[in-house]
Amino acid sequence: MKNSLATTIAGLALWAVSWTALAQDNFPTAPLKVVVPYPPGASTDAIGRLLAQKLSTQMNASAVVENKAGANGNIGADFVAKSRPDGHTILFHTSSLVLSPAFGEKVGYDMFKDMAPVALVAAAPLVLFVTPSVPVNTTTEFIAHLKANPDKIAYGSTGVGSITHLGALLFLQASNLTSLHVPYKGGSEVVVDVAAGRVQFGVQSMVSVLPFAKDKRVKVLGVGGLKRSALLPDVPTLAEAMPGFEIGLWFGVLAPIKTPPTIVRRLNAEIMKMLQDPDAKVRLARESADPLGSTPEEYGTYLKSELERWTRVIKTAGVKLD
Repeated sequence: MKNSLATTIAGLALWAVSWTALAQDNFPTAPLKVVVPYPPGASTDAIGRLLAQKLSTQMNASAVVENKAGANGNIGADFVAKSRPDGHTILFHTSSLVLSPAFGEKVGYDMFKDMAPVALVAAAPLVLFVTPSVPVNTTTEFIAHLKANPDKIAYGSTGVGSITHLGALLFLQASNLTSLHVPYKGGSEVVVDVAAGRVQFGVQSMVSVLPFAKDKRVKVLGVGGLKRSALLPDVPTLAEAMPGFEIGLWFGVLAPIKTPPTIVRRLNAEIMKMLQDPDAKVRLARESADPLGSTPEEYGTYLKSELERWTRVIKTAGVKLD
């Protein structure tokens, strides 16, 4: 009886292992769900939908976007962290994901213990721009102008603790500068007020600033990527004036932590394939995003380095969330 039971248990275990291996080989076996933790309509949603479409085509499978907005992206992230770890539910997120732990906020999941890095997908550099009346035309001149007018010049952001607030702080800290901060509810309001001269500068997404720059309602002094943007080819990078300086939004993919490594690698390979697609490159460029790509391991390392960077910025500035 004991031998029979042992044989049965061993057989069931072998069947389970074989079934799991078969499921991984046949992945995906169900529709893919790309969770975007923000509302529809913005760049993150647009790129998330691009990702879902390309995965669907490449993998000959159904793929849908599910928007789960709220709590600075943490509602959607928590949902994915607690989802079945079979690769069919993944998180498409932005750099905002590291800001909550950088501020020491408690959320319902641990980014490193509950999530598996899949790939760094793309980056959209932020731009430094000023109101036309500011008597400067370069980043170097603007730094000198700020030094000559300590705490007399104000900048707008999309709120305390936002990437545009912290990006401006990073710029100021890099040159030992300070400035007055005026938080707004949205990026469009910041750009409008910089154009009107109600605040003197800001660090915002290129997409939101570009129409105003083309009409010369604002002056763009620098692009936060490490290479010049095709959308603003005549505008230098900030790194040309401040070596090594980089600031932007980035986009990546995470999966539940126990997702099998073979499936993580398969998803990574499909994302890398997408980033070589000419149509995907054109659509990313519309969102001022540059394709990047990484291995899962490289992305995990990058997440940790970004968390460390923003934690330093926050502590140095003494930023507190309301």
